[in-house]
Amino acid sequence: MVLRAGSTRDAFARTGGLPALLRRAAAAAPEAPAVLGADTEWTYRALDRATDSVAASLIGQGIRDGEHVALYCPNGIDFVIAYVGILKAGAVAVPINLLLNPREVAFILGDAQARALFFHAAMADNAAAALAEVHQPVLRVGIGCAPNAPVDATLAAMIEADLAAPDRPIDPAQPAVILYTSGTTGYPKGAVLTHDNLASNALSVAGVLGLEAGVDRILVVLPMFHAFAGTVGILTPLLCGAALIAVPRFDPQLITDAVAAHGATVFLGVPSLYAVLLRLDDAEVARWRSVRLCVSGGAAMPLALMRSFEQRFAIPILEGDGPTECGPVTAVNPPEGPRKPGSIGPPIPGVEMRVADGDGHWLPDGEHGEVCVRGPSVMQGYWRQPEQTAASFHGDWFRTGDLGWRDEDGYFYLVDRIKDLIISNGMNLYPRVIEEVLVRHPAVAEAAVVGEPHRLHGEIPVAHVTAVAGQMADAAALKAWCREHLGSHEIPRRIEIVAQLPKNAAGKILKRELRRAGEVERGIDADVGTPT
Repeated sequence: MVLRAGSTRDAFARTGGLPALLRRAAAAAPEAPAVLGADTEWTYRALDRATDSVAASLIGQGIRDGEHVALYCPNGIDFVIAYVGILKAGAVAVPINLLLNPREVAFILGDAQARALFFHAAMADNAAAALAEVHQPVLRVGIGCAPNAPVDATLAAMIEADLAAPDRPIDPAQPAVILYTSGTTGYPKGAVLTHDNLASNALSVAGVLGLEAGVDRILVVLPMFHAFAGTVGILTPLLCGAALIAVPRFDPQLITDAVAAHGATVFLGVPSLYAVLLRLDDAEVARWRSVRLCVSGGAAMPLALMRSFEQRFAIPILEGDGPTECGPVTAVNPPEGPRKPGSIGPPIPGVEMRVADGDGHWLPDGEHGEVCVRGPSVMQGYWRQPEQTAASFHGDWFRTGDLGWRDEDGYFYLVDRIKDLIISNGMNLYPRVIEEVLVRHPAVAEAAVVGEPHRLHGEIPVAHVTAVAGQMADAAALKAWCREHLGSHEIPRRIEIVAQLPKNAAGKILKRELRRAGEVERGIDADVGTPT
């Protein structure tokens, strides 16, 4: 494998990696709550012992330092225990997206050269189908599986063994996780993040959010296999002595019940989730009184949605951003302000951000270009993808693929993904600008704009919108609305009213699926036969 040199800092060089930092938090407050669920509470002492035993069991099963162990499990204490146990064993965790089909799971297991797979009973059929296509031997570890399930070990038995902690010092520059990103075409790429990458990102986020040990409780309903939840939802609270509340699925009532039952103080969400929460009635909204702040990432937050949520819930939303390859958090609006709606905020401590033109030259404030990132949280590279790794950097600056700009105060604004830019008659059209206008219409719940090839204009903007519950959205009325608020070149040539927009497990709208649907409608075979 060809990877860029890691960026180990002195602050982490003596820690022994994430396991040592996690043990430090457990030693500081062993009886404090670490993970809270619907009917369970795990203290730091209990979590520390359980994960030590899982790590020792993996080592006893022959898993060696640096080998890859996949994790295919819904949100919950089981995910956290398996994840931390893998890290304590000195292995590399490979979380798997629960929405992938068995063929895609098999690709990741094979590409990552996984030596073991933890899988939940709910994913047993998909796991079996995927493993049937994998050629290397894989240790099968069941989670909540039936007694007669075809597994080599179970998570429950590993925990019950109560084995001593493995004595394995870990170099912070050693890989900790491989997170597979969804490519626009072809196979997904595995971003390799080290212990140093994750620790630096998690601790910086904890500082920015002002998390207090023994006080703050972060609610995690975003999928734990995703970079945002993995770092901010799991590692950030556990490294600083706070607690995490694990919620298994996107359900406004279930989320609200967890907020009220456990006194959540911080909520992590994506824009589509905040839109769904607005459907709660006033009595349920009142149960959110313990939450002091919300964080939004993963996609651009429409300003109208942010204002509606903050007015109704009386909780500030801190918009931030960052790609998987950067830990993932690069910037966030600070809780103490100033908050700038529409901005992702300034870089978090330790992270540098700049804007470059197509040739890699830095641009002055106010000019649009590609946002680039440098710092200790930036990945080593893509697993077994040296050419893709090299193409993703200007020197030691990671190219995010985001089109944006920086203001005079150092706050960054994302205009769009570079690949989503629409060029019509030689003019740049930014889908986010059009989407912001559409979602301000009272009948529109969500909107996504993509470019469609056109023989005369190069591309034309096509909008896909969903209606607010109980409302009727009309394409002609929406076009008239756009004429009032957009330039003539920005008005969508076609507006499709759809029941729902395609999304990934984190709630992010998948524009590539909308493009593929358009290709099929135009008689183009969009099936490339590869996972996305």
